[in-house]
Amino acid sequence: MATAISAVRRGRMASAAMFLVNGLLMGSWAPQIPLLLPRHQITETTLGLLIFLLGVGAVGAMALTGGLIGRFGSRRVLQVFALAAPFTLAAAVLPPNLWALSLSLVVMGALIGCMDVSMNANAVEVERHLGRAIMSSSHGFWSLGGFLGGSVGGWIIARVGAEGQALLVAVVALLAVLLARPYLLEDAPKAAGSAQTAPPKGWPKNPAIYILGVMALLSMIPEGAVLDWAALYLQQEHGTGVSTAGLAFALFSATMAVMRFAGDALRNRFGAVQTLRASALIAAAGLLGAALAPSAVLVIASFAIAGLGVANLVPVMFSAAGNMPGMAAGMGISIVTMLGYSGILIAPSSIGFIADHIGFRVTFGTLALLLIAVSVMAGRAAAADFQTTDHQPIPAT
Repeated sequence: MATAISAVRRGRMASAAMFLVNGLLMGSWAPQIPLLLPRHQITETTLGLLIFLLGVGAVGAMALTGGLIGRFGSRRVLQVFALAAPFTLAAAVLPPNLWALSLSLVVMGALIGCMDVSMNANAVEVERHLGRAIMSSSHGFWSLGGFLGGSVGGWIIARVGAEGQALLVAVVALLAVLLARPYLLEDAPKAAGSAQTAPPKGWPKNPAIYILGVMALLSMIPEGAVLDWAALYLQQEHGTGVSTAGLAFALFSATMAVMRFAGDALRNRFGAVQTLRASALIAAAGLLGAALAPSAVLVIASFAIAGLGVANLVPVMFSAAGNMPGMAAGMGISIVTMLGYSGILIAPSSIGFIADHIGFRVTFGTLALLLIAVSVMAGRAAAADFQTTDHQPIPAT
């Protein structure tokens, strides 16, 4: 019994390491993006299309990962893609021409997207064995990895160059994966004849999973809007400088990361539905406050409040998707992840177009309505209050 408990705890830390690595890779990619302009002699428009290709690769691969997990289990799928993902940053930095770069970004998005789905599916297995929520803190480790990669990445590039930074990150990420890989938790065996025994064929017919995916979409569009447009909103509507405008997303990200590490305790105490409902309302209040605030200081504070609410929306939905009755965890998470992350693809261009016609204030106020809709539909995430695979929950310490 003690050995089993120890294995589950090691599996929990191994899963957290995978989230950290995935976030580190994406965070390390951020300071590389501006360098593509002079290296390939391209315009901002072309750069936007290249980033779009990365997202298309990710979302497209996410749609296929559920079938792989259903056949081989989240542990084996995660082990494979986690080993391949660290090389994607170097593959995106080293291509000599635009066509090779385009292909590299599609592959990068696909590998990191597959890793994303499989690590979330594995986190669901950890939750079932522990008998308590760990998804929010898992995403907190992703945010921590993104912060480390983004904050240190530019400093490393300045000293060893873009290629040196990409190779260094690959080595660090690969080492972390190799250390954590053996301890990933094996998927719990399914009962013979259950709906989850055989690999899923085709798309599920249960509409509940698609409703959950739409909720994830409605949650991630506002997140993408703050990422891409909060700084410009502060500059245009409130006349702030670049450094002050940058505080909007910085504080939004900071409060989101902190709340993700606190989110599991909240969910374990109040349940997934109440946590999701309250989080969506807090996020909506923050965005509405940002839309109505008369000063830049209040706008930035409002975005920080929005971060507190946004933090636990997607983690709860992923847990619900992974525990959807009659559906394999990998397939449920694959669909919700694909639909949710498509919001990050939709947000940049569509919100810019809308804001150009009706202004940022009305736009952010409208996005608050999307989060109110998520709050109304919070009951759809009831499956996140899963049943443990063990008779007794494993203590946290």
